[in-house]
Amino acid sequence: MEVRVAMIGLIALTLACGTGATRADGSGDPTAATSEDGKYFDKAGNPTYKVQEDGAVDWYTYSGFRRYHSECHVCHGPAGDGSSFAPALKDSLKRISYADFLGIVASGRKNVTTAQENVMPAFGDNRNVMCYIDDIYVYLRARANDAVGRARPEKHDDRPEAFAKAEDACMGFKP
Repeated sequence: MEVRVAMIGLIALTLACGTGATRADGSGDPTAATSEDGKYFDKAGNPTYKVQEDGAVDWYTYSGFRRYHSECHVCHGPAGDGSSFAPALKDSLKRISYADFLGIVASGRKNVTTAQENVMPAFGDNRNVMCYIDDIYVYLRARANDAVGRARPEKHDDRPEAFAKAEDACMGFKP
């Protein structure tokens, strides 16, 4: 009887978690449902990535790769794989939502255990992070779902005009 109960529990857990063929993402299904000016969104309205059959990525995923390696990889490791003092963000995005990601990056976070103390500084005032936060998120979301590899994407869409305008406005450049 105990074996049968354990098997039923295992089957229920498998059904609840999926078979492994589905993608794990704290924000839900990463499939692009809509796009606006070269920026893709899932059905819940969260920013997401678009990878073409030839491996070309959308501009925002490419920009996210660049910005991640400019601002985040020193602590979180190459390609979001983590380090000895910061977690693997490609794994974290499997558990946290887009809103949680934004809050943590903007406000910071402190995790204290008996073994260690991890502190994520607040980047809410850092334009080099916050002006590109969606790009960083999109790149890490693609990494979390194994849609892109560790290396710099070889092919990418051209930079949309809307991106350039938003970047200038966020960075404080006047036309």
